[in-house]
Formats: sequence, C-alpha cells, structure tokens
Amino acid sequence: MKRLAILFLLTAATFSFPSTSNAEDDGKLRIIAFGAHPDDCEFQMAGTAVKWTQLGHHVKLVSVTNGDIGHWQMAGGPLAQRRTAEVHEAARRIGTTAEVLDIHDGELLPTLDNRQKITRLIREWNADIVIAHRPNDYHPDHRYTGVLVQDSAYMVAVPYFCPDTPPLKQNPVFMYFPDGFQKPNPFKPDVIVAIDDVFEKKMDAVDALVSQVYEGGALGSEETLRQRHADNPIARREWATQSWQRRQGGIADKHREALISWYGEEAGKAVKYAEAFELCEYGRQPNREELKKLFPFFDD
Repeated sequence: MKRLAILFLLTAATFSFPSTSNAEDDGKLRIIAFGAHPDDCEFQMAGTAVKWTQLGHHVKLVSVTNGDIGHWQMAGGPLAQRRTAEVHEAARRIGTTAEVLDIHDGELLPTLDNRQKITRLIREWNADIVIAHRPNDYHPDHRYTGVLVQDSAYMVAVPYFCPDTPPLKQNPVFMYFPDGFQKPNPFKPDVIVAIDDVFEKKMDAVDALVSQVYEGGALGSEETLRQRHADNPIARREWATQSWQRRQGGIADKHREALISWYGEEAGKAVKYAEAFELCEYGRQPNREELKKLFPFFDD
C-alpha cells in the first residue's frame, strides 16, 4: 500500500499541469473551427467569423488535411503549399487565424494520434466554441473530422489525456456546420446568423481560394476555367458572388423560421443571406441566453 502511494505521488509530480492555457484570457470569445480541407471553414462560416472578429473576438480556422489531392491538374507538395497560402490569405482578409495540419487529403482516419492533435489544438486555443462537420457528411475526411472533434469533446477536460497540454477548466460548446444529408437525421439549426452586412467580406475570403473556387478543385476541368472566368479577376469575382448568393440565400430560405425566431418576424423575413449552426449533444449545453452571448449579434 505504501509503495502504491509513493507511485501515485511520483506520477502526479511527473504530470503536473500549468495553471493557465497557452491562450491569453482577454475577456473575448475564442472560437476554433475544424474543416477537413483548406476551404471548408471559409465556405461554411467566413461571414460569422467576420462578425466575431469585428467585435474583437478570436477565431481560428483549422484545415485538418493539407488538400494535396484537391485539384484536377496538380497534386502533392506544390498543391498543399498553394492551398495553405490561400487560406492564410483568406485569414488575412477577414481577421482570423489559419492553420493547416500536415495530413494527406483523402487519408484522414480517426486515430488516437489525430484525436490528440485535435484535443491539443482546442486546449491551446482555450476555446469557448468548437465547430466542425457533422459525422454523416458525404466525404470521408469530413466525416472523420466530425468524429475526431466529437471524440475530443469530453477529453479536452480530462487532465491525464495529453498531459503535456493544460486541460480546459470548462468544456466548450461544440457545434456543427450545415449539410443537406437526411440520414440518420437532418441538420437542424440551433443558431442562425444573418450575414447580409458582411457578405462582401465573406466573398473576400472565398475569392482568395482560387484553386477551389475558380479552378474547380478536384473535379474541375478546362471547361471549369472557362465557365468561371478563371483568368479574369473581375469576371470571376462576379461569378463567385452570384454562386454564393444562391448558397447563402438557400440557407436563409430553408431556415426562415429559425431566422424569424432569432431576429423577429420583420427582420427575419428580410434576411437574404445566412450561416447556420447546430449544437452537438456533447460538450457544454448552453441555453438560448448563453447562445446570445456566444453569438453576440442579436438585438434584444
């Protein structure tokens, strides 16, 4: 018994924890999002990210794979470098932080090592909100990103998991990006954000992702270049704007009742473009008033 007590004390001494995380607490919100590829976060939430950053909050967009097969004309290291540069340029334009993990595109697996990577990133950012794909998305990298983030939802507060990184004192709120898949259950927004006022800023981020937006990514072709006016910066921006008006307008129309719930009938009906988020059942479960503090864009 005495030997066990000594062993416990030695173990505790070996794995002592710093009192604070690596992120400075300045009273502002800290949001971290995980997209499978260098474009997913920007496509899904750049507008809401801008609204947070304009209020001085901190937003980090993580690409879990490096996107190195996400183009029809090039691949490997040069493409990974190109796509990393694109998301860093997008981040510069909208005031966020970007990071791309060195995991091959199309090869992401829900391993212990990757779970540890995600857990450490959430802890290091001292996150209040964590956002990712739902785990029933169409792409295996999307699905496994969702699974890895879900698997971290409890572990971020467990002291002896990744003991080299301080555990969070409070579990963050975990949320999902929207998708159109119905099985086993459809996406249902718990928060929906009007982005009419920052739509052009979102387009600044989208416009930076040239390899995906204008060249078509993995499924593009020479015809894609012509259709999207890839060699003409003005014409291609007009094409992208029309495309994303349909995309964000579709979210607003599909979830009009949610918009009315959050903004009131008159304002909710007038919203043209929106981004939506669903609560994960894991992690902290905020009530509506807490959600308003985490998404501080709604008039009382």
